[in-house]
Amino acid sequence: MVEVTFAQLQAWLVAFLWPFVRITAFMAVAPLWGHSSIPNQAKVGLAALVAVAITPLLPAMPGVPLLSWASLGIMIEQLLIGLAIGMVMHIVFAAVQAAGEFIGLQMGLAFASFFDPSSGTNIMVLSRILYMITLLLFLALNGHLMVLETLVMSFQTLPVGFGGLNPNAFELLARYAGTIFASGMLLALPLVASLLIISLSLGILNRSAPQLTVFNIGFPTSLTVGLVLLMVLMSDIGRFLQPLFSQGLAFMQSLIEVMATP
Repeated sequence: MVEVTFAQLQAWLVAFLWPFVRITAFMAVAPLWGHSSIPNQAKVGLAALVAVAITPLLPAMPGVPLLSWASLGIMIEQLLIGLAIGMVMHIVFAAVQAAGEFIGLQMGLAFASFFDPSSGTNIMVLSRILYMITLLLFLALNGHLMVLETLVMSFQTLPVGFGGLNPNAFELLARYAGTIFASGMLLALPLVASLLIISLSLGILNRSAPQLTVFNIGFPTSLTVGLVLLMVLMSDIGRFLQPLFSQGLAFMQSLIEVMATP
């Protein structure tokens, strides 16, 4: 007859629970796994499956009782680590959405918006299209596997019960959020600059020939030129997104190392 002692049961629960908290927090905010269309049961089940799979590879867990204040502190620590790692890729995808917002405003598509359940706000259709293209390219490049590998390797750099996180890492993460505006504007700059030139030309035409109905030709012109330029952008968007993904993965690794620095 197989007998399981209380100490063995607690060791099994500890080896599963604390990594499970970090993985669940990561999947709650990551762009792919945290999407609102994925049921919460599926997210929790996938996190549990990953936790069970990597448990034999993890370093030894601290000898802390499961029902104690120290255990609660470790769980909060794992929660913060998972959220910070997941936010890095969320920022990368938010940069592409920001580019869609910039382009849509310049094309006159500010009214073409709808409610996005994943973010809880109204976003432009163009931002949604660019987001889906970026997500598909991310999957095609096996970016999701690279992110999961970085998450698993974080248990080596930041073992459970590390004993304190470097607060400078969260400041570094906040500064990295500036990528949303910088990379978004860089992606949208060719279209925004071209459409701005068209708007200035129509403004000069309206001042020189007031009898012309510039408003009737301005919107169709901006929309047509914007669509043509958008087609050109789509043919070369992969060359822009690949370095953006690489930058996000590199920053994710550096963020983990900074958090581990005492």
